[in-house]
Amino acid sequence: MKKVSFSGKRPETPPPVGDVDHWVANQTGVEPMKRLTIDVPISLHRRIKSQCALGNLVMADVIRELLDQRFPPRGGEGTAS
Repeated sequence: MKKVSFSGKRPETPPPVGDVDHWVANQTGVEPMKRLTIDVPISLHRRIKSQCALGNLVMADVIRELLDQRFPPRGGEGTAS
């Protein structure tokens, strides 16, 4: 049986994590992001997930693109394209 020895040092405590909105706001990009949570039927989620996997796409990117097409910017609004 293999014996494993541990040093007397405890691992460093990771820095405290802020709320999700703060994390999203600090992501790289031109425009700050805001989290959107929606409920979809399981069958729709499976279709989206499988089609994105087959196309090597990120679900969030595909859904953002669809929302941007459905709700184009007006006037002073802009997108991070």
